Amino acid sequence: MGTLKDRLNDDLHTAMKARDELTTSTLRMALTAVGNAEVAGSAKRDLSDDEVLTVLTKEAKKRRESAQAFADAGRAESAAKELAEHEILDRYLPKQLGDEELAEVVAGALAGLGGTPAMGPAMKAARAAVAGRAEGGRVAAEVRRQLAV
Repeated sequence: MGTLKDRLNDDLHTAMKARDELTTSTLRMALTAVGNAEVAGSAKRDLSDDEVLTVLTKEAKKRRESAQAFADAGRAESAAKELAEHEILDRYLPKQLGDEELAEVVAGALAGLGGTPAMGPAMKAARAAVAGRAEGGRVAAEVRRQLAV
């Protein structure tokens, strides 16, 4: 069992003892998503911390998008709940890169490829360099911007 999954379980038990319903339900949801990812495929296996981070990132993105959809539909209470869940999940995710930091990391990744690479290889290198510290859309936009130069 990975250390991040252990931390999620420990925090779940702490939240249950504190009777923090929002944190409890959010961490249960996150652990369920991790469990589903573990049994996906042909055999059950424990996920690495990087794989758990990927699952948590997807869950956080779902919460953020749901909050926006609820807000657009005029359902402020539901949007607030989704944002609160997103904030709880955000505690377990790496700090997101700012625009300047992202530009530097992408520039470094592209420099490692040499020449003017195609979008596919450039994105692969940039995503590896960013390692979950920025959303894919932001990374793609920055790669496009730098390749246009």
